[in-house]
Amino acid sequence: MDIQPQNHTRCTELSQDKEFMESLQICLIDNQKANHLAEIFKALSDPTRLRIISLLLDNEVCVHVLESVLGMSQSSISHQLRVMRQLRLVRYRKEGRHVYYALDDNHVRLLFAQGLLHVEHEE
Repeated sequence: MDIQPQNHTRCTELSQDKEFMESLQICLIDNQKANHLAEIFKALSDPTRLRIISLLLDNEVCVHVLESVLGMSQSSISHQLRVMRQLRLVRYRKEGRHVYYALDDNHVRLLFAQGLLHVEHEE
């Protein structure tokens, strides 16, 4: 059974349906938002950054603890945190010589949690 012509016809009809096309235009995000979102997903595509986020889900953690738990150098951790700070994925506060990091807001927690649920669902 060949359904190609029928799908093609439906597609052609939809592409000529002005109301449908306008409704799609309303859903389309602009380039600036798309680029910013892509940068966030790019940052979240790094396993080290995801591991850092997992540690910050319910904790405010200093860089020294992150170093110890992750077994990485301070400069490597700082580089990852800088990228995440620039995208507002994490925030920090200084207390004396110590810098403490936490997730910037609940949106980051939700992004991570949804991704993790998807991964665990696949297992």
